[in-house]
Amino acid sequence: AIESFALTVKEIAQLLQSFGTELAETELPDDMYSIERILALRTEKYYQLKEDITAVTKEGNLLLSSFEEPDSGECSEDQPRERPGDWETVNRLLGQLREMETAFDGFWEKHQLKMEQYLQLWKFEQSFQEVKNAIEFLTGQQAELPDTGDSVLQVKQRLKDLAHFDGMAQDLIGKAQVVILHGHQLAANHHYALNLICQQCNELRHHSDVLSDEIKRKQMRLQKTLDLHTRLQQALQCCDEGAYLLANQQMDKCQSKEGAQKALQDIERFLESSSTYLNYDPQALHYDFESVLTSELKCQIQSVQVKLENVRSMFENRQSCFKKLLDKHVRPVQLVAPRPENPPRSKSPLFSPKHEELWLPHPWQCSRPAWTQGLGATCSSGRCPCLWQGHVINELIETERVYVEELFTVLTGYRAEMDNPAMLILMPPMLRNRKDVLFGNMPEIYDFHNKIFLHSLESCLGAPERVGFCFLDRREDFQMYEKYCQNKPRSESLWRQCSESTFFQVSCLKLEHKLGLDSYLLKPVQRLTKYQLLLKELLKYSTSCDGVQELQEALVAMLDLLKSVNDSMHQISITGYDGDLSELGKVLMQGSFSVWTGHRKGPTKMKDLARFKPMQRHLFLYEKALVFCKKREEHGDGYDKTSSYSFKHFLKMNAVGITENVKGDHRKFEIWYSGREEVYVVQVCS
Repeated sequence: AIESFALTVKEIAQLLQSFGTELAETELPDDMYSIERILALRTEKYYQLKEDITAVTKEGNLLLSSFEEPDSGECSEDQPRERPGDWETVNRLLGQLREMETAFDGFWEKHQLKMEQYLQLWKFEQSFQEVKNAIEFLTGQQAELPDTGDSVLQVKQRLKDLAHFDGMAQDLIGKAQVVILHGHQLAANHHYALNLICQQCNELRHHSDVLSDEIKRKQMRLQKTLDLHTRLQQALQCCDEGAYLLANQQMDKCQSKEGAQKALQDIERFLESSSTYLNYDPQALHYDFESVLTSELKCQIQSVQVKLENVRSMFENRQSCFKKLLDKHVRPVQLVAPRPENPPRSKSPLFSPKHEELWLPHPWQCSRPAWTQGLGATCSSGRCPCLWQGHVINELIETERVYVEELFTVLTGYRAEMDNPAMLILMPPMLRNRKDVLFGNMPEIYDFHNKIFLHSLESCLGAPERVGFCFLDRREDFQMYEKYCQNKPRSESLWRQCSESTFFQVSCLKLEHKLGLDSYLLKPVQRLTKYQLLLKELLKYSTSCDGVQELQEALVAMLDLLKSVNDSMHQISITGYDGDLSELGKVLMQGSFSVWTGHRKGPTKMKDLARFKPMQRHLFLYEKALVFCKKREEHGDGYDKTSSYSFKHFLKMNAVGITENVKGDHRKFEIWYSGREEVYVVQVCS
């Protein structure tokens, strides 16, 4: 019975494995009906397997209970010893069956989700394509609609047609919004094709915006054209009313003083009420409506302008005539004294010779540092490089003294004060007893520079050829900076949480610092960079001097240190690697990338669906391997939160090939492994 049960459990395991292989390898159809049918069939098979598992489990439980019941007959001496072993065997098989069922349920849940998401994606893409095609068709029709007109009636009709077209467009844009909303819901549910869905949503939104904006642009253009036609029409109407007024004035009645006064008043009232239209400025009109002017509209404006000028001339002549009729009294001529000639204009004192010319020095005539005053004369004698060399060494030593002093100030003004009982009340609880986190190994760095390195540099003041030796002799000591930089993320996290505390504000005021503590905590990192810059400058002026080779080696050593510090800050955060990372050799490069897992050409399979979504990976290029990690932000609690890298897999460099450019996208490159059995498309994270 036990052997039969074990065989049944094995058969169940084989059925589950076969079903899982079928799910992964079966080609997916490209129509919704077939997809739904496959999902229904697989669901039915899943429940059938579940029933089989339940039946086998029931059989096993019955078998197990039979070993627990005592026999009614007499038992031999061997039987009591065999029953515990049989019970353990059946119990173990039942445990395996439960584990298989749990794994099978989890696998089916993921598979069902993938199938449902695949069906959702298919429906979404179908809706997307339908709406996109409709919008593109409507956009093409919109392009054929005119955005101008030659008359008020024509423009009004086109505005009416455009409003009807806008109604259809808004209905279609509403459908597009529904599709976009559907896409956002899929994205919110962590759909595996998130990037593709978002891209299509953005594309649909772009097409909708283009159509809507183009309709609005034409509406605004037609509305402005209508405004221009309305103004021109009002001006023409004003001209007609003015001509009608002049034509209806009876000249025989205007010969009397009263008649002339009344006619003149009528003209003045009309001119006052119509001044807006009669005094149109053609240039202002062109400027206001420049965006909608066509050759036809320009001709209309010119025609109206000519008519306005004619009407204004008619009114001016009629006014002149009536004024002459009213002026019946001759005015006496008034005698005026002759106007004296203007005296000759005197010269302004600003232009007199007494004003001296204002002198401005050239930039090269401004004051310069003392060490540069005689530089020009010295350069001609061929000793300029030596002077520059001396200046760089002086700067190296002076900045080193300042650096040591700044470290001392920070350690005494901040770090030591954290142990001061009087200042304890000003510190937040999370800051107390955390000076080693905040300052790292800064005391060790200070001791090295104050007691050793500063004196070594000062001894080079009269012997510049020893600067390179000075750095090379202490290259091992500089490794302490690696420890400081590795602690920097924790230090920065603690500082961000406590930077506004009264303790730091009071300490800053006591020290009379203009910058906060965070600026001084950055000094060691900045000092490393400063060393390599000064060494480069010193090397430039030491090409023909003693010690140039050691100087070059010192520069290389400092550059290597900078790179090593940077790489180590990332490498120490790798977790989950089963082995010794040092065996992979030196870290050559590292960085974050978007990675797509490639696949061989052929029909789509369930296991290939992940290709739609890029994986965010941090790659470490060692001498012997390419390591793929997943970056995990804020690992830890509180101020201990730091980034970490979970190891995923690695590729041996002796089987790796690279294609520098992926066709169609110059931002990506391709990494392939073991004759393209594995292909990865990589893009730098922007």
